[in-house]
Amino acid sequence: MKPKLILIGGGGHCASCIDVIEQEDKFEIAGIVDKDPGGKEILGYQILGKDDNLSSLRSSCDFALITVGQIRSPQVRIRLFEYAKSLGYTLPVIISPRAYVSRHASVGEGTIIMHDALINSRATIGSNCIINTKALIEHDAIVGDHCHISTTAVINGGGVVGQGTFVGSNAATREAVATKENDFIKAGSLFTGHAND
Repeated sequence: MKPKLILIGGGGHCASCIDVIEQEDKFEIAGIVDKDPGGKEILGYQILGKDDNLSSLRSSCDFALITVGQIRSPQVRIRLFEYAKSLGYTLPVIISPRAYVSRHASVGEGTIIMHDALINSRATIGSNCIINTKALIEHDAIVGDHCHISTTAVINGGGVVGQGTFVGSNAATREAVATKENDFIKAGSLFTGHAND
């Protein structure tokens, strides 16, 4: 029997996460909690209540995943991650079977690796991250906690992405440069470092 997993956040990113979780086939999705549970289900999975219901659901479920998206700020994902951990939930790493993660890379708890992403050797990915569809994290790169590396974004070798940073779709970071914490790298841009660094 597969362990049960509660999803925290019921928007568009949640639907994408459901597809990855179904494909990985390691967890049974028990349902979804959301701050505004207006609908009754998402892709056939029941809305179990609001975020506050996580406490009462803990006795029947050991695992949870933050499925709120992240663009402008990581604060909602951070708050929910810390709340779930305080209740004793385990936040697993979810990896699409269509992704490649080197056995010489490391990935932190609560991070999801979406379809066709590639994590190369000696890369380090923090906790509660979104490594989105077709993103590339090259060798020796470091991605801090609570980051979103968006679709087709590239973190080149030795690059460092500061905690809480968003890297937009089709953006790239030059090799061996570092962002600051909570940076916002625009879609389609080439990040070559901050002018005052």
